[in-house]
Amino acid sequence: MRIGIVCYPTHGGSGVVATELGSALAEKGHHVHIISYAIPFRFEAFRRNLTYHEVEVTAYPLFRYPPYDLALAGTIMDVHAQYGLDLLHVHYAIPHAVSACLARQMLNSEGRNLRIVTTLHGTDITVIGQQRVFQPITRYGIQQSDCVTAVSAELKQRVLETIDCGATQIEVIPNFIDTSRFTPGCCPEKRDNLAAPGERVVMHVSNFREVKRTPDVIRVFAAAGVEQSRLIMVGDGPEVGACRELARKLGVASRVNFVGTYDAIWELLPQADAFLLPSDYESFGLAALEAMSCGVPVVCSNTGGLPEVVQDQRCGFLHAPGDIPAMAASLRRLLTDDHLRAEMGDAGRTIAQKRFRHDALLPVWESCYERVLALPPRA
Repeated sequence: MRIGIVCYPTHGGSGVVATELGSALAEKGHHVHIISYAIPFRFEAFRRNLTYHEVEVTAYPLFRYPPYDLALAGTIMDVHAQYGLDLLHVHYAIPHAVSACLARQMLNSEGRNLRIVTTLHGTDITVIGQQRVFQPITRYGIQQSDCVTAVSAELKQRVLETIDCGATQIEVIPNFIDTSRFTPGCCPEKRDNLAAPGERVVMHVSNFREVKRTPDVIRVFAAAGVEQSRLIMVGDGPEVGACRELARKLGVASRVNFVGTYDAIWELLPQADAFLLPSDYESFGLAALEAMSCGVPVVCSNTGGLPEVVQDQRCGFLHAPGDIPAMAASLRRLLTDDHLRAEMGDAGRTIAQKRFRHDALLPVWESCYERVLALPPRA
């Protein structure tokens, strides 16, 4: 198949999943074209059957805000004209699904059909899709797609409850992971750069936005009270400054390292003894799954799709968002009980391999694409 994949290039779950799906499809012999305004951070150049296309947005004094959605529609048309795409898989409803629909309408006028698969990842529904001006546009993008998928059952239910789109046939296809890359024991030399000998390592990875509750990561770590431990904060975003200040205020700044963004996160995660993710909401929780695949137990919120990934009391602990004492107690247990930590780490690795392995879920996507291609042309 000739497949176009539209995604955001930034450090986040949707861009990671889209890029790695494209790489996996290309590895199987499909011709994949990644379309975005910058090279996605996990895009591997010079891969057979995998091509990147940049969306170029024109800067013009008339435009207060450059029209990215229109530039994207034009780029989709260009890629289709040159390579004859069979279908387009867009990640996020706004603006990607709507831009895809516009491109398809223009292509249909030329007698060329283009199928659209839209994957909903979370904030396109829970944040952007809830804004009054964007809700009808989100609804349109969903309704006009040939197939709509959601990364968790919880997100699907949220779509049906909050967006009156009539899309009852949303298919749940969870995010997947390359368990051969995210594996226990990788890069042990990295641990010496993160912590002193004998220190337990707690890790958090995110974009440091408000929904991630990153200050709670500092609060939980401080409340756990394990002196021989170190917190590694990976990523960057608007809450970094507040987290640094809070670490100083709580007296743990000397045991908290802010290391910034790190693309090869599979090298760092295996060095952790526990992973913290106290978010207000996660539609899936890819960071938690990546930690699990590396054999690291997780302490996280029981919100959104996280309970579909992290099994409470088996591979980690689930608590209500904002419940600092409960999360701190669970973290303390993991850092002070070697047997429990190893047992939960092994369980997380097993769950990742059985339920979320990329080579098990890739055929699910191929089957989805084949069903979409078999649909009759839209009027």
